[in-house]
Amino acid sequence: MNTVYKWEKSISQWDEAVPLGSGKCGCLCWGAPQEMRFSLDRTDIWDKTVLWEQREDFTYENLVKLAKEGNVKKIREIFDAPYYYPTPTKLPAGKILVRFPEVKGNMRSTLFLKEAVAQMEFGDGESSYHVKAWIHAVSHIGIIEIYAPENTFFIELLSPEFGEKGTEKEYVYREEERKISQGTLKELKYLPVKRGESKNLQWFIQPVNEKFSYGIVMLVEKKGIKTRILWKIISSEDGENWFSDGKNALLAEAQKEEREFFREHTIWWENYFGESRISLPDKFMEKQWYMTNYLFASASREGCAPMPLQGVWTADDGTLPPWKGDYHHDLNTELSYTHYLKANHLEEGRAFLDFLWELREEGESFAREFYNAKGCCLPGVMTIDGKPLGGWPMYSLSPVNQAWLAHGFGEYYRYTGDEKFLKERAYPYMKATGIFLRELLEEREDGMLFLPVSSSPEIHDDTEKSWLTPMSNYDLALLLNLYESLEKYSVLLGDSMKDIWTDIRKKLPKLAVNEKKVLMLSPDESLEESHRHFSNAMAISPLGLISYEGEGKEIIDAVIKDYERLGTEQWVGYTFTWMAHLYAIQGNGEKAAEYLNIFWKYFCGPNGFHLNGDFQRKGYSEFTYRPFTLEGNMFSADALQEMLFQMKNGKIRLFPAIPEEWKEKGVSFQNLRGENGLMCSAKIEDGILTWKIQSEKSQKVSIEVLGNVVEEFLEAGKMLTGSQNMIKYRICKRKE
Repeated sequence: MNTVYKWEKSISQWDEAVPLGSGKCGCLCWGAPQEMRFSLDRTDIWDKTVLWEQREDFTYENLVKLAKEGNVKKIREIFDAPYYYPTPTKLPAGKILVRFPEVKGNMRSTLFLKEAVAQMEFGDGESSYHVKAWIHAVSHIGIIEIYAPENTFFIELLSPEFGEKGTEKEYVYREEERKISQGTLKELKYLPVKRGESKNLQWFIQPVNEKFSYGIVMLVEKKGIKTRILWKIISSEDGENWFSDGKNALLAEAQKEEREFFREHTIWWENYFGESRISLPDKFMEKQWYMTNYLFASASREGCAPMPLQGVWTADDGTLPPWKGDYHHDLNTELSYTHYLKANHLEEGRAFLDFLWELREEGESFAREFYNAKGCCLPGVMTIDGKPLGGWPMYSLSPVNQAWLAHGFGEYYRYTGDEKFLKERAYPYMKATGIFLRELLEEREDGMLFLPVSSSPEIHDDTEKSWLTPMSNYDLALLLNLYESLEKYSVLLGDSMKDIWTDIRKKLPKLAVNEKKVLMLSPDESLEESHRHFSNAMAISPLGLISYEGEGKEIIDAVIKDYERLGTEQWVGYTFTWMAHLYAIQGNGEKAAEYLNIFWKYFCGPNGFHLNGDFQRKGYSEFTYRPFTLEGNMFSADALQEMLFQMKNGKIRLFPAIPEEWKEKGVSFQNLRGENGLMCSAKIEDGILTWKIQSEKSQKVSIEVLGNVVEEFLEAGKMLTGSQNMIKYRICKRKE
């Protein structure tokens, strides 16, 4: 793998910048020689200040009452209003500027994915300069190397331009003023930044509130023609002596031999990219898959906070980040942490599960205080410490989003077969979720269980119509998935609640399907307009409750046909990846590839960032804005992996949804992860399909190759190989 990204001209917007990241810290490299910007970020730099006063009627009981009354105005005043305030919010850390005042022209930039290094070049033939930047993959220290005479440039360390403490204003909720970003950084009122320097060290400390401050320490070393900048983002949450410890850590890393320091960094990335590989005849799609995996490791790492909406790349345009840079659990976090399992990047993905596990007490508190229920439930839209942010409450406070979070624990067990994880993490977390939702379910006269109110993200926005007739297929699919999983795992672990889970599962209604075999929104409403969120099809993707066989095949075909009928006018970028996922399940490789190409070419910036809207105005969507979020990137990689390899309930499908051209030209993958610790590699070359399968655990599997199914027993640790002449197979099929 030797993938590179190139920018031939100066980069004028932060969301098109060259991205660097270590899973904890990030840097965006952009600008022109006259002002090169290195916009710095760290996932846990937040202002957690709550400006709104939580009302006594901020409860689920009151929300249900108002929803049944159709009192939209009151719902907005109580539950949506908190999101209007500028805090809590994710914060940008600061920036380093490198200015070459006498250099004109464009800056050419390159990102080398293999080494996770950015390089910028500029100047004319007589005076050509270049700058390298990277963030150490282990120490999270950033490095900028400037190869130019020291009298040709100067360096500045800048803090964000926040507002001044003492100039606060009163916020009055006005629903018509709600925007994607809640204003500029000037809305945040802080004490003045504290600056300091000592020899070749510079720093600033930004007080945020009485409990939290953060800053950046920068070291500048001049070595002949090269000037080396080392930077570290520090926070009061790093420990009691956070400033001195951070400064000393930076100085200690600076003392390391440079080649060995860089080698530590490149070894980490070499090992990461070696965990799985693909090779496609469509080199553009192959490049995007590697870029997505690069973004994933740059924004997520075990031991660090998981990626929020923008990962480690908070906006650097003077505004607050889109949607506060928060954690959205009605799609965004879940789709961001889907592909890593099959891509075999377990360590990086565990960051999200560890985060949820550590917030169990917060989830128990929120379940008790807001829902008056036992068990665990985190807010659907929340801060880094699990506090509710408000927003459209039918989604931001939907209790069933918690079941989607719990699903992530079940998926980790499904792919790894880690029985210790099941016993100590997955089942306890899912059990706490099951107990919570059981408290909300109401039994009707016919003995069936329903939630008191129901919704389906983000159908009918936050209008009265958004409260669907219970239960929506979104809610129901997640409930069925949760209680079926709890029933299965309780048997494996010998838990006494097995009969309780079975009883709940049996009392849940069936998914609503209309006369055309299309999954409905709710028992009395079908989707009749283009929409960005395929929430009615959750049972197909990503939950996999409906398989592509028998009646399930009819339903999946009908759902796809219906989405095609409704069109893409109200889609955003991630919707195209979701559609590609559905096509992959259907086995339609041509369409899956087509929709992924639309996503990557027209809904992503030149740096691969998912910008949500059809910002190039190519006519694919009426959304032409460009707020950056990462879930579309990660789900696109998952859809591509589904085209190459599928495994469900022990059934393996090799290249189930690839275009015919790929079969002719050759395609391969290495070390994609299946269920129960199974690893698979396969390739098509010169008309011959070959595969290698190895499992960490002994298990029975069935392998479907070109319509033929072979039953195999895999012994733990042993390799199973096979082959199939595809040319002969195609000739036979044509004769038939």
